[in-house]
Amino acid sequence: MNIVRIPFSRGFTLIELVVTLAILAMLSTIALPMAELTVQRGKEQELHAALRQIRGAIDAYKQAYDEGHIIKKVGESGYPPTLNILVQGVNDALSQKEQKLYFLRRIPRDPFVRDSSIPAVDTWGKRSYASSADDPQEGDDVFDVYVPVTGTGINGVPYKEW
Repeated sequence: MNIVRIPFSRGFTLIELVVTLAILAMLSTIALPMAELTVQRGKEQELHAALRQIRGAIDAYKQAYDEGHIIKKVGESGYPPTLNILVQGVNDALSQKEQKLYFLRRIPRDPFVRDSSIPAVDTWGKRSYASSADDPQEGDDVFDVYVPVTGTGINGVPYKEW
């Protein structure tokens, strides 16, 4: 009696490959939007922290001005003339040892500006004390900073209004 052995083929059938590819495609269509949302949420958290840090430094500068730590000049609002002065520091007018007051270690970048050749200070829109919130303009001082890019956050508020 002769036994005929049928060789077993190793590998996948075409149907198995098509089903596998269909499952992978379905999973990627679910995962990709979630990954994009995670990246956007991370940038928004970084933006929120940077805005809070800069605005806190501007407020600290104004408080130091009001308390007499910064020499007052006629016609000044008491807000920093530039963002760079928050990092460079100012002489403390009340100190006997000529100490400097520093308000920031560095100016954070706007996370939505991708061009790394632009200095961090130039990634922000600056609003002077004399301009309105509806139409922010640069001027003799920096009263506030805003995001100059267009777009809306996950919370539905345009970035320019943050």
